[in-house]
Amino acid sequence: MGDIRRRGAVVLGVTGLVAPLTLALGAAPAQAASCSTQAGPYQKQVEKFLGRPVDGRQSTADCKAIQAFQNKHGITPNIGYAGPVTWGVMDLMNKQKAVGNNPNRSGACPTNKGRIACVNLTLQLSWIQDGSRLVYGPVPVRTGRNGYETRTGLKKIYWRDIDHVSTIYNVPMPYSQFFDGGQAFHSVGLSMWNPPGSHGCVNMTSTTAKKYWSLLKNGDDVFVYGRKPGT
Repeated sequence: MGDIRRRGAVVLGVTGLVAPLTLALGAAPAQAASCSTQAGPYQKQVEKFLGRPVDGRQSTADCKAIQAFQNKHGITPNIGYAGPVTWGVMDLMNKQKAVGNNPNRSGACPTNKGRIACVNLTLQLSWIQDGSRLVYGPVPVRTGRNGYETRTGLKKIYWRDIDHVSTIYNVPMPYSQFFDGGQAFHSVGLSMWNPPGSHGCVNMTSTTAKKYWSLLKNGDDVFVYGRKPGT
């Protein structure tokens, strides 16, 4: 998230800004780390997720498979150890997959608002619905980390800037759609499962952010609910 500028003027004070960066927190190092020979506390769960033989023992092949997953999603340390952060990402992926095409099964996101963008912080999923009809999604998103939580509640998109740039972090925030102070939907060049999360914005892939841009407009409702794991 970044400052909100229109015609060179700051139109709103910005708090809880997102830095869509490959930060040291969660950023994969340029060189491959050495591989751990130690079995982690979630060894069997991780082996099962990766389609490895489930024996609870760390092999060289296990380590390389775990390390590849960690590198893909910016999990550190990326030493192939089946620890709580790696398993937490995998467990979230399993829960997201289980939602299928009925993300509002609980009815938590309002169905009496017409077109609305929903954000489930607990499952790190977002979608667009119109009444009870699913329009797009659900798709994985990356929301605010501990101390920079994406704020919950019913909001409205009030400003859009397709080529927004944060002057605070000097980074691009393409397809920004602001809905709460400095918090916005926008694309980032990171895995949606890259820990620990944003500084408050709802990060999306470029494909998703472009789709949200085409489907939403100023005045459309946004509903954020739940609680991101670890916050």
